[in-house]
Amino acid sequence: MTKSSGSKVVHQKAKRGLGRGGEVKGRRLSFLSFLPIPGNLFFRPVRAAAIVVPVNKKKMEGTENLMCRSGDSFNPWITSSFQVSCILVTSHIFHVLLKPLGQPGPFAQLLAGVVVGPTLLSRISKVKDFFIQASSAEYYMFFSFLCRMLFMFYIGLETDIPYVKRNIRVVSMVAGGGSILACIFAVPLLWLLSKVFNVSGYGFTFYLLIFTVLANSASPVVLRMIAETKSDTSDLGRLAIYTSLFNEMSCVVIVSLLTAFTTNAKFFGAIIAIVFTATAVFLNKYLSLFFNKRNRHNRFVTNSEIFIIMFLLTSVSAILESNGYTSITCCFLVGLMFPRECKTCRTLLHKLTYAVNNFILPVYFGYAGFQFDITNLFNKLTILLAVIILLLSAGTRTVGTLAACYYLKMPRSESIILSLLLNMKGNYDLIIINTPPVTGKLWEEDIHNLFVSVVILKTLIVAPLVAVLLNRDVCFAHYPTTLEILNPDSELRLMACVYIPRHVSGHVSLISALSGCQTATIKPYMVHLVELPKKRKSKLMYHQLEEGDQFSDEEEYGGNDIVEISDALNSFISETKILVHQSKIVSPFLTIDQAVREFAKDMRVSIIFLPFHKHQRIDGKMENSMEEIRTINHKVIRDAPCSVGIFVDRGHTGFQQPHGAPSVQNIATFFFSGSDDREALACSKRMLMHSQVNLTVFRFIQTNSSIQNTWVNNASHKDEVIMAISSDGEEHEIDNAFVDAFYNRYVAQGKASLIEKHASNGVETVAALREILGEMYSLLIVGKAGRRNCPLTTGLSDWEECPELGSVGDLLASSEMNNNGSLLVVQRHQHSEADDDFATP
Repeated sequence: MTKSSGSKVVHQKAKRGLGRGGEVKGRRLSFLSFLPIPGNLFFRPVRAAAIVVPVNKKKMEGTENLMCRSGDSFNPWITSSFQVSCILVTSHIFHVLLKPLGQPGPFAQLLAGVVVGPTLLSRISKVKDFFIQASSAEYYMFFSFLCRMLFMFYIGLETDIPYVKRNIRVVSMVAGGGSILACIFAVPLLWLLSKVFNVSGYGFTFYLLIFTVLANSASPVVLRMIAETKSDTSDLGRLAIYTSLFNEMSCVVIVSLLTAFTTNAKFFGAIIAIVFTATAVFLNKYLSLFFNKRNRHNRFVTNSEIFIIMFLLTSVSAILESNGYTSITCCFLVGLMFPRECKTCRTLLHKLTYAVNNFILPVYFGYAGFQFDITNLFNKLTILLAVIILLLSAGTRTVGTLAACYYLKMPRSESIILSLLLNMKGNYDLIIINTPPVTGKLWEEDIHNLFVSVVILKTLIVAPLVAVLLNRDVCFAHYPTTLEILNPDSELRLMACVYIPRHVSGHVSLISALSGCQTATIKPYMVHLVELPKKRKSKLMYHQLEEGDQFSDEEEYGGNDIVEISDALNSFISETKILVHQSKIVSPFLTIDQAVREFAKDMRVSIIFLPFHKHQRIDGKMENSMEEIRTINHKVIRDAPCSVGIFVDRGHTGFQQPHGAPSVQNIATFFFSGSDDREALACSKRMLMHSQVNLTVFRFIQTNSSIQNTWVNNASHKDEVIMAISSDGEEHEIDNAFVDAFYNRYVAQGKASLIEKHASNGVETVAALREILGEMYSLLIVGKAGRRNCPLTTGLSDWEECPELGSVGDLLASSEMNNNGSLLVVQRHQHSEADDDFATP
C-alpha cells in the first residue's frame, strides 16, 4: 500500500461477505468504531483497498463524519435499517407461506436472510452496492450485539430454575454426549483442514473453532422452534431447551477458559469479565428490590427504571466484549440470577417478550442467513469439505445424544427428536467464525466462507425435519390430564382462574397446600379472566400516557383489579417463595371458556381451579356475585382438557393459607365411588404432604353391602378416615385398589387415619354429613359425580340448586348444612385414559 505526500490513507471494505467489517487506520470515521472491541463485534479488520484522499480537501461535516465513510454510496444507517426491514418483511411472507406446512419462524427467518443476502437479491449489482458498503458491516455487528445481549438476558429470565435443578444430571449427560465426540473428531478434522488451507501459527485457535462448530447447539434457535410448536411446556421440549442451553454455555465457558490461559492479557481480561458479571448480578438484585418499593402501588416499574437496568447490562456487556470475551454468558447469568418474585422482573418480561420474539430474534436469524453465499460452494473441494464437516457435526451430535439417551433409558422416538433438535446451529458458532484468531487478522476468506456455509446449511436442512416431528409426534401430547394418573412425586401443573381480587386469596391457599411436598414441585398459573368491552376506554396518545404506563389497549382491561391481584400475588410469593406465573385472558364472556381451555392445553396443566359464582358475606351467608361465572364454569367443565375443580371460598371461616399459618388446617375428603371421587382423593394426597395440613378422608359404605373391609386403624390421632365400599363390578374393583394403595402408603405410615361409616340411603348419608360437619374442618373436598346411581346419594339431587357441584357438593354448599368451611368440588377429566390405568398413590 502506498502513501502520497499531502494525502492520508483510508481503508475501504473489499468484496467480502457481510459478516466482515472494515478497518480505518488514522482517524476512524464511524461512530461505532470508537468502541474498542477486540473479538471485533463492532469493528472488524479486513483486507482493504486503499483510497487516497487529498489532505487539502474540505473536511466533511461533523455529523457526516460520524455516520458515513468516504466511498459510501448511502448513509449506512439507512442501509442497515432498510436491510432489517427487508428481512422482517421477507421472513413474515415466508412464515405465512410455510406455516401451513408446519414450518416454524426460525426456518422462515433464516431463509429470508438467505434470499435477501448475496445468494439471491444481493447478487443484483444495485442491491449489492446499497447493502454492502464500506462501513455498513460495523452497524450490522452492533445490531447483532444488541440483539444477542437482549435475547440471552431474556432467556435467563425465562429459565425454569427448579426444573434445571431437578434434571441437571440428565441435561448434562445429554449435552455432554455429543460434545465429547466432537472434541475427539475435531482432531483429525483439524489435521485435514490445516493441510488444505495451510493453516499455521494459530492451530490451537483453529481447533477451538472446529470444536465449536461440531459441538455447539444454538439455544435461541431450539427455543423458538419448540415454542412455536407449543412444545415448550412438555417434558421433552423443556429437556431440549435446557440441554441446548447447557451445551452452548459449556462451549462458551470451555473456549473462554482455554483462551484465558494463552496470554497474560487474556487471563487479566477473564478476571475482569468475572468481576463485572458478578457486579452486574449483585447490582440488579438490589436495584430490583429498590424499584419494587418505589412502585408498591403500581403493577409495573417505570420506563426510566427499566432503562437503568438495561444501561447497566449494556455497559457490562460492552466491557466484556472489549476484553475479547463474548457477553453471552454474562447476559444469561444476569437474567438467570435476577430476582423473580418482583414487579421489576414482571415488567422486563412484559417489555421484552414481544420485542424478542417478534423483532430481535427474527432480525438476528435473518442476519445469520444473510451471511450465507451459495457461490462460495461452487467448487468441488469446497463442496467435499462442507459435506465432511456436515457429516461429522451431525454424526457426533446424533450418536453422542442417542448414546446418552440409551443410557438414561429414554424412549427411542424422544431420543431421535432430541438429537435432531441439538443439531441446530447459528449463535455462538457464528461468533467464533467471525472472531479474528489474532488481533488484526481475520480467518482466511475460504475458511470463513466454508464454516458459515456449513452452519447455515445444517440449520436449513435439519429445521424442516424437526418441525415435522414436533408437529406430529405423540411425545408432545397433553399429559397427564388427571391427578389420578400423576405420580405423587412428579411436577404438578395447575391453572387457577380469577375474575376479581376477592378470588385470589382462596386460590393461593390451594396453591400453598398443594406445594407442601419438597420432592414434588408445583408450577402454578394464576390467570386473570377479563371481559372484553365493546369500546376502548381511553384514547390517549403515547406521549399523553403517564410514566410507566403501557401503550396497549389490553393493559386497560381489568382496571384496578390488575394492580390488586398483582399485589396479592407479590405478597404470597415473597412470603412462601412459591413462584406463581401470572397471565391474563381478555375475551368476551361468551367465548372466554374457549380461551381458558386453550391456555390449559398450551400449559399442559393437570387441573383447572375455577371460582364459584357466589361469595360469602360478612354475616357468613352466601350471595350471588356474578351470574356469568356460573355459565362459564358450566362450559369449561363440559369440554375441559383436564380435570376441573370448583372452589367455594368461605374466606372468613374457611380454608386459609397453610404456609406460615399459626394453626394446622384440617381437611376432610368424602369418598363414595367413581372416577371423580378418586380424583378428589388424588388431590387430597398432594395436600396431606404439607406439614400444616391434617387430612380426613370419609368413605361411605352401604350398610347392606356384603363386602367388608379388614383394615385396621393404626394411624395417629392427627387424622381420621372414614371410607366405604362402592358399587359392585369393575368400578368397585378400581375404587378398592386405589383406596388400598392409599392406605398402604399414607395411613399405615401414620400420615392419615382410616375410619369407615355405614349408611343405607340418602337420608342416612345426610345425617352422617351433618355429624361430620359438626367438627372443625376448614376445607371439604368431594368428587362431582361418577357414582353410577350409588344408593348412598339417592334423592340428594331432587332439590339441586347448582348442578355443576354435583349432588353431594351442592348439599355441602347450601346454607341448610351450616357448613363454615370452604368447599372444593373436583371433576376428573372425562376423556382421559381408562379408569384402570391409574398411578399408585
